[in-house]
Amino acid sequence: MNAAPVRLPPLSGCVVLIPVKAFGAAKARLAPTLDAAGRDALARAMADGVLAAAGVLPVAVVCDDPEVARWAMLHGAMVLPEPGRGLNGAVEAGVERLGAAGATEVLVAHADLPFAHDVTQLAGFGGVTLVPDRRDDGTNVVCVPTGAGFRFHYGPGSFRRHRAEAERLGMAYRVVRDPELTWDVDVPADIPAGLGPPVSG
Repeated sequence: MNAAPVRLPPLSGCVVLIPVKAFGAAKARLAPTLDAAGRDALARAMADGVLAAAGVLPVAVVCDDPEVARWAMLHGAMVLPEPGRGLNGAVEAGVERLGAAGATEVLVAHADLPFAHDVTQLAGFGGVTLVPDRRDDGTNVVCVPTGAGFRFHYGPGSFRRHRAEAERLGMAYRVVRDPELTWDVDVPADIPAGLGPPVSG
């Protein structure tokens, strides 16, 4: 997928940025439980839910896959193609592009949150908002001001590194442990057994 120049509409306020991996390649660690078609379907369903959780906020999808780009456009999202950058580079480039178009805040939400709900509640803090996973290891949602120069550090231990990044920049940060947003899906045991949200604690 080529990174063609992106012409974004004029933006303001908070924009939700969702990094989405190719559906067919997503969630390889679920292979013991789900076949390729099942993993594809689960990845799409979770991404649909996260996109819907953006509510009235504008949404951009950063990706390196043509099928994901088509999915995003069908759902009315802006598409930011960023092939070859890796997750951290793609998200940083996305934040920069959205800021250049006028967004003052970007809320980065991962696409594997099966219980995602209204993320607009996380906007407007003024500093950095972090939603860790339920193990306090990864970072499921990060909301940052666009002009802050915040560097993303996804991967194992990212929650600790993102707190350290806010401290490095001298920015106030808050940690929000919403049980519906701290639940992500990485391994078979993470797949929800029921339809209801997880219980906190």
